[in-house]
Amino acid sequence: MDSFINRAKDLLDDDKDRKEEQQYPAPGSNKPAGGIASFFGSLDYDDAKEEASKNAGSSGDKDYFGSILQSVSQKKVAHDDLDEEDAVNKHKKTYDDDDDDADENSLGTAAALQALKLFNKGEATSNNSQSAYLGLAMSEASKLFDDKSSKDKVSSGTSKDAVVQKATEVAMKMYLKSQGEQQGGLVGLASKFMK
Repeated sequence: MDSFINRAKDLLDDDKDRKEEQQYPAPGSNKPAGGIASFFGSLDYDDAKEEASKNAGSSGDKDYFGSILQSVSQKKVAHDDLDEEDAVNKHKKTYDDDDDDADENSLGTAAALQALKLFNKGEATSNNSQSAYLGLAMSEASKLFDDKSSKDKVSSGTSKDAVVQKATEVAMKMYLKSQGEQQGGLVGLASKFMK
């Protein structure tokens, strides 16, 4: 009896996964790549692009951020835990210490954390926390790269697309982390990072 119940549960879970993956398939594939397909399945892409373009100013439009989302959805993003101390250090080094040789990892991570601060201050325009935060992360990364690049403070070989994609990936991990471990959502996670 127990085995029958477990089998039925597995079938229901599989069906749920299929439905989530079908909501937004990545271009050229049948489903979003990576271990966090459920994130993409529930994401309001138009809302995220709108949020990003509103905050980015001249640093990016909806088409640009849409292409970033599509690129990330096709990648195999590792669903590993976020190194909170490392993220805080990267943010401090980038925003407070004005690092003069920043790469995509440091810039993207710092931008995602800065977006979390902005979200906590109520600077997002969307009421959807998932797309609002992701949009803020993309726009912050885009503006940060443009600013650092204009001052020649970006390491050789670091591209804007790579920085914005990295910020998007880190933001996804932060969002997923905020939904578990009784974090209290993004606001609770922000208070934990910014204490």
